[in-house]
Amino acid sequence: QVQLVESGGGLVQAGGSLSLSCAASGRTFSDYEMAWFRQAPGKEREFVAAISRSGGNANIAVSVKGRFTISRDNAKNTLYLQMNSLKPEDTAVYYCAAGVNLFFSGTYSSRRAYDYWGQGTQVTVSS
Repeated sequence: QVQLVESGGGLVQAGGSLSLSCAASGRTFSDYEMAWFRQAPGKEREFVAAISRSGGNANIAVSVKGRFTISRDNAKNTLYLQMNSLKPEDTAVYYCAAGVNLFFSGTYSSRRAYDYWGQGTQVTVSS
């Protein structure tokens, strides 16, 4: 089992920045590819970004490209999401997720491909 705990959410004005963290425990963090997803009220959970086990490969959703950066620190068992130039449409609950063989199979953007999920952290962007 892998336990994931997100933190760092909050209320920010449009144009502002937030940094999310996801602390992992249980199994070896570096064995897992990691991702961020988000879910706005009344909408399906959508892919935001994913990162390979070493951190050397990352994929970002078009909707946040150039504004969000995903990274990880395997020594600290922590995943990060730096969010800049936030927009009201970024308002959602943000979840981190862990899975295996996702980059190899090309399924990293599919929420069904992930084995473990955090409880989520709320991000609200006011206009």
